[in-house]
Parts: sequence; C-alpha cells; structure tokens
Amino acid sequence: MDPSSPAKAPSLAHDPGHAWEEFVVASVYPEPGTKAKADYRNYDAPARDTVREFYRENHRHQTYDFVQRKRREFLALERKRMSVFEACDFLNTLVDDSDPDIELDQLQHLLQTSEAIRRDGHEDWFVLVGLMHDLGKVLCLYGEPQWAVVGDTFPVGCRHSERIVYHEFFADNPDSVDPRYNTPLGVYTEGCGLRNVLMSWGHDEYLFHVMKNYLPEPALYMIRYHSFYAWHREGEYAWLTDEHDRQMLPWVQKFNPYDLYSKSPHPPNWTELKPYYENLVAKYLPANVAF
Repeated sequence: MDPSSPAKAPSLAHDPGHAWEEFVVASVYPEPGTKAKADYRNYDAPARDTVREFYRENHRHQTYDFVQRKRREFLALERKRMSVFEACDFLNTLVDDSDPDIELDQLQHLLQTSEAIRRDGHEDWFVLVGLMHDLGKVLCLYGEPQWAVVGDTFPVGCRHSERIVYHEFFADNPDSVDPRYNTPLGVYTEGCGLRNVLMSWGHDEYLFHVMKNYLPEPALYMIRYHSFYAWHREGEYAWLTDEHDRQMLPWVQKFNPYDLYSKSPHPPNWTELKPYYENLVAKYLPANVAF
C-alpha cells in the first residue's frame, strides 16, 4: 500500500455510513416479498439515532454551493493513481479488524455483489460495476465526513422532493429558503437531462468521473445514480430527465437489487476468483486509474 495511505481508519460497523446502508435495506427498501422491520420515522426508537443524525447532517449541508466546491476540490482527480485492486485494498483500511461485528472486508462485499450479477448471466461490464460501485468511498480516507460520501443522492439547485428519506431535515438547508433553488426546476430547465443537473456530493458522483472514459454508458449510469432512490425507486424528478435518462433508467433499476440484497454469509473465494477479475478489469481499464 502507498505509504501516504492512513494506517487504519475508523470502523464502519457503528459509523453513520454503515448504519445508513443497513437502514435502507431494513426499513426503507426491504427485499421484495418482505416487510420493513419498522417505520423509519419512529422517533422513539433509539436505534435510529445514528441514522437520523446522518440524514440531519447530510440534508443540512448538501447545498448547491457545497457541491460546486467539492467538485472543484476532487474532480481534477489528482489525489492518487492506483489500480482497482489497490483501491479495494485502500478502501479496506476503513475496516477495523478488531471489531467483531465486521465479518466481511470491503473487497468481499464488492465480490458478493459482482458474483451475484455474474451468476445471473449479465454482461461482463455489468459484473465489473458490481465489483467497483463502492470504490468512490475512498473519499472517506481523504478526510471527508460520512454524510458527504454515502447516503441517498438528490439534485441540488432545485426543490427537494418530499419522497427523499427524512425530507423534514431539509428545513435546515439554506437552499430551501433561497428563491433561486426552492422551486421544482430551480436553476434548471424542464427536460434538461440529468447530465446537466448537479447531484448531491458523494461516492457515486466521484466514481462516475473516475470511470467515465472507460465504461459503457449503462454502466456509468449505474455508478452515478445507484443511490438516487427518489428517481429510480420513487419516480420523482421526471421533469428534469430527458429521453436518454429514460432509456438508461431500467439499467439503474436492474442494478439496484444487487446493490441492496446480495449479501451472503458465505464469502467468495478471492484466490479462485482473482484470475477472472484481473482479466475483466484489464479488458476495460488501464493498469492505474486517476482518483
């Protein structure tokens, strides 16, 4: 690992990002055929405190100006050059090996997603998305707070949809009272296309820019919008989309169940799988990628 990498970062087991991922599956978008464990708006449930605070911070700080600052800060992609597997190793420093609640490292989680996709016979670039879709979380290792790395994504610069989880916390976002940004269209025009819309800052948008010169368009949509639940699960923001977005939406929806529901108690055998994934990565990506 690069000597500039941190020796160990905080555990994901009890931090807001890890809690958010579990919360989405358990209480917001449960696996088809199952019911949500509880009403996520039950404010009397202490177990929800971490998630509520995560959303409170995310919804308060993700403003139009904040997103523009983060894009200027990170999208020159000058932080580090590394291979996909080095990025996985780098991301693994987020896991505290002493924490008994963490059974799978980050690579194992990504492999579970990609292997589920491969078992179902999808295109090889689809499998590659499964392997890489969370690599943008290396933002945490550059000092970014969890609320600026993970979580639902949404457009900034226009009114926040009421279908976004914990919508009420947007009351503390200054954009919600700014007449430039608090109308349905805000700074945009109807049908402008999502590629012309600024999304809240996080690992999805960051990784899209890292990979945009290498992967097919459906793969890039999966990476960029897989956390945009208000669009691909709730049907919101259609007024901002164009025909190209509508054509790509089924690909994002196809990826979403693999992202949420592919966890398994039986970790993939990396030693056996490594030659396949080395060849797959080499087919689409250079040896080192700018992050």
